[in-house]
Order: sequence, then structure tokens, then C-alpha cells
Amino acid sequence: MKIEILLVGRGGQGILLLGRVLGVAISKYANLYVTGVESYTSETRGGESRVDLIVSDKSEEMDYVKVLNANIALFMYPYNLVKYSEILRKDAYVFINSTFIKEHPYTTQKVFMMPYNEIAEKVAGTSRVANMVALGHIIAKTGVQKAEYVEKALKE
Repeated sequence: MKIEILLVGRGGQGILLLGRVLGVAISKYANLYVTGVESYTSETRGGESRVDLIVSDKSEEMDYVKVLNANIALFMYPYNLVKYSEILRKDAYVFINSTFIKEHPYTTQKVFMMPYNEIAEKVAGTSRVANMVALGHIIAKTGVQKAEYVEKALKE
């Protein structure tokens, strides 16, 4: 079993935190192997922010640390949609923040559009937790991790 997860947004959207929480939940509580790479621009806010997570039950499958064939992808801002379309599997789960993205180019993937920022504002009173709304959506739709493990990882 090997799962490649791509998380992309812009600085200030909490992509790196989302990746860390998910990575800890999977590696520490599900006892699976996880490698992760964080990349971001030098801009404080607004530049691209990306996390690649590779998950496997075998250490031998951890041969490369960047996502090449994503099973799961999250897009929090529009300028990332086309840029990464070639590394998505045809049957990938694609999560899109419809607060900022109204259209997408994906036809074969399982696409889920949800206004993460609007939901965060309504539920928590701030859009700063839109990343955690997205994480909950990913967990609920893919089963990539148990919600209780994510809760434990959040407390760390």
C-alpha cells in the first residue's frame, strides 16, 4: 500500500501545519511509514506553500520523497490547479477550496468542492482554521486516517 498526498495553497493558509498534523497522525498513531517534504516561497504571506506526503506500510516503498502520482490532493488557492494537474492519478481524490476556486479542469478524478474559509468563519469565527476544515473533509471522504488519530496529533 502506497498513498501519495499533495497539499497546496498559499502562505498563511496553514498548509504546512495541516501536513504536519496529518503526517504525525499517520506515522505515530497508525504505525505507517511517512515521508514529507515542505516547500514554500520566501514571501511571508501569499507565496506558494506545498506539502508532499508519501505513506506506506513498507519502508521499501519510501524511495522518493516528492509526490509523482497523487492519490489525494488539496488545492486551497486557484493558481495551483493547472500547475499540478499532471501529477494527479486519474482516480485521485481532489479537494478544492471553493471559497477561492469556482472552476476546475478535472474530469476523471473524484472532485470535492467546499468553501473551507466560509465554513471556518461560520463555525469558529475565523478563516484561520480553514486548513483544519479541509483536513476533516479529507479524512471523512478518503479514510486515509482515523479522526481520533488526527485529534491526538492536534493535541501535540
